[in-house]
Amino acid sequence: MPAAAAEPVDIARIWTSIVRSATETPMARWTPCGEAGETNVSKGSIVEAVRHNVAGSPERQAVVFCRGAGERFVETSLTYAELDRAARSTAAWLGRRCRPGDRALLLYPTGLEFVAGFLGCLYAGVIPVPVPLPANYRHHADRTSAIARNADVAVVLTDPANLGAVDDWMLQEGLDHLAFAATDLDAPGGGGGAADPTDGAGSAGPTDAAGPATDDRWRPYPARPDDIAFLQYTSGSTSDPKGVMVTHGNVLHNIGSVHRTLGWTDQTRFCSWLPLYHDMGLIAMLIAPLYLGSTAVLIRPNDFLKRPQLWLEAIDRYGAEVACAPNFAYDLCARLLTDEQVAALDLSRWRYACNGAEPIDPATLERFAARFAPAGFRYESFLPTYGLAEATLCVTGARPAGAPVTAYVDPAELARDVFTPLPAGTPSGLALVGSGRVNALDVRIIDPGTSTVLPDGRVGEVWIRGGSVTRGYWGDPEATRRAFGAVTADGDGGFLRTGDLGTLDDGELYVTGRIKEMMIVHGRNLYPHDVEREVREVAEAFAGLPCAVFSVPAPREEIVVVQELRTRARDAAEIAGLAAAVKSTLSRILGLRVANVVFVRVGQVRRTTSGKIQRTMMRELFVSGVLDATYEDLDPEVRDRYRAGRAAQPVPAGRG
Repeated sequence: MPAAAAEPVDIARIWTSIVRSATETPMARWTPCGEAGETNVSKGSIVEAVRHNVAGSPERQAVVFCRGAGERFVETSLTYAELDRAARSTAAWLGRRCRPGDRALLLYPTGLEFVAGFLGCLYAGVIPVPVPLPANYRHHADRTSAIARNADVAVVLTDPANLGAVDDWMLQEGLDHLAFAATDLDAPGGGGGAADPTDGAGSAGPTDAAGPATDDRWRPYPARPDDIAFLQYTSGSTSDPKGVMVTHGNVLHNIGSVHRTLGWTDQTRFCSWLPLYHDMGLIAMLIAPLYLGSTAVLIRPNDFLKRPQLWLEAIDRYGAEVACAPNFAYDLCARLLTDEQVAALDLSRWRYACNGAEPIDPATLERFAARFAPAGFRYESFLPTYGLAEATLCVTGARPAGAPVTAYVDPAELARDVFTPLPAGTPSGLALVGSGRVNALDVRIIDPGTSTVLPDGRVGEVWIRGGSVTRGYWGDPEATRRAFGAVTADGDGGFLRTGDLGTLDDGELYVTGRIKEMMIVHGRNLYPHDVEREVREVAEAFAGLPCAVFSVPAPREEIVVVQELRTRARDAAEIAGLAAAVKSTLSRILGLRVANVVFVRVGQVRRTTSGKIQRTMMRELFVSGVLDATYEDLDPEVRDRYRAGRAAQPVPAGRG
């Protein structure tokens, strides 16, 4: 059957959706390289791991960066030896301007320059702070500026193409007193390095580029396992960014536990379009292959969003076995690739299709697997995962053998925090995809009010303890105290409070929502992402567009649905009919009245860097009356409380 005509991809909307997750370990020396397919595990630092692979496989491709397709396909790459030279050169530049422990703001698009800059920071003992380039959206630029100040950075690194824009941004934000440079892999000497714009308008001199890279006496900073490797800034308000302090020991513990579980080796190739300032993109798809001594294949996020087939074509071209993405990316591919594009793919070597960073929709897994089965993709390749930056990255994950676990549960019982399985396929059951089993960590389900450990089958807060749990938030001891070092009611301590709700059933973790986002309506506990999933099924007009659901007091708690909608070419009657369909469908499914529907333009539903809906922020925008709505259909009590003095919201012609 021919594929349905693909609707145009709205880059601004999807880009917004992705632009937003220790203990000391004794040092150990690396053993000599083994045969191909073997991987040595270090307990020292990321730098030690990479340098081991430089010595053992200097000519192996470390990182491949590709753009375009067909005749326009372009590949550039760095071997381990070339990456080492570039990182050493950058480290030498940093060493003349920074002290170990200083912070460097990394403002790069995805590319080889980022890898050289990031690794160069680690070589110098400087703490890298990867963030998005301050472009396109004002709230992104504001967040980047807030992070720069919160981290108290000493230097800013970027690539040559963005040097002028970064210079302008620093001047506008009052950061022009900081040293800044471009890591230029085309600088004289062949080793790349940092081009200092204050020393020759951006062209690297021989001291900056070639000199340190050829100095055999130069050695990386001797990082210890409990040293901070980098700051990973999590989603949050612009005025209160939280930088997670991730140590070398945290990273090696987390990656080590995953690779031992899944059997990854130095022959396992990785392919990613994820932003490198996001924890999944940085740790799972870049640091992990560099740790293993394998190869990371990188694509820019915007290239993927414009042409999703580029990701799958790269997986095929390079024989990648590991490729991770949030749920929406799999949905995008399943909806937009044509039959002809699918027929040209061979995805049979893709063994680990990790799915995480946002709620997993079982329908998406089934739709993707069915769409790409002719290309050799297997449903069993899906690996649902759960993790967060405060635990480095991965907490649980599916095992490589067997299909993802989907449970059908009684929604009424779940509303009372009880996980009651029903027979598979029960029409009244709520389908929940399990997030896998625990990886080398201690995970408990805790009553958030009493700190009592709950038995299997009861829903509570997910608490975590172990070597992947990070040191806390940079410069924020109060937030660190609230989240880290929690103690159960029976006196067992050292736990991280995740703020996530979930349950364990036969060893499988099911994440059901967030404590702060859970809605209590008419005495029932409702999870926003479950309601949002139902909204997507109401009409084809909502396909591929995000939705945010939250509750507001009026004076009782009332549900509000905020859905992106393309209103252009839709008349007022059609839009009002869509709102009525949302209200009637949800009221029937939930068994309670849903009377508030808001439509906004594409790109207006805020998301974190990992694609998670920022429901708290959307609620604040709604309550404060600054949500840029194209249509509002509100209950009279909600309108009186939050829209006093305002007339009913019409549908402006041509908006959306």
